[in-house]
Amino acid sequence: MATHDGTSRKIIHIDCDCFYASVEMRDDPSLGDRPVAVGGRPESRGVIATCNYPARSFGVRSAMAFSQALQRCPQLVLLPPRFEAYRAASKQIRAIYADYTDLIEPLSLDEAYLDVSNSPLHQGSASRIAIDIRDRIRAEVGITASVGIAANKFIAF
Repeated sequence: MATHDGTSRKIIHIDCDCFYASVEMRDDPSLGDRPVAVGGRPESRGVIATCNYPARSFGVRSAMAFSQALQRCPQLVLLPPRFEAYRAASKQIRAIYADYTDLIEPLSLDEAYLDVSNSPLHQGSASRIAIDIRDRIRAEVGITASVGIAANKFIAF
């Protein structure tokens, strides 16, 4: 796939790691390395929306019932979602993306494709742009992100 100037396309896929749980851990440092999950109300028959890596090490997964998650990880900290906090973090992240390209395809609050094919930044290096974005998300938003780079969005994913 070529751009209008004949060069290969450069697509970056960015996905924030355990987004809701990461925002919760950022906002409440007392959570530390404890297993954390975000979902509906813990007193109801809710399901896990997302969880952090310590919770995943116990076999806790997205879409798992709270009861099953607590059986696998009795020390799991269950938190209700705070969508305003997630939207605010997403807004910060998208502002970072906009510093690199106007060609942004959001997939969710924490995930997007960026077309940096014609970017003059970092001498046009998609790898350097992706690393810079990832580092800025960590420094400015306080959470981590994973990136993939390819000539099209299906491979970049």
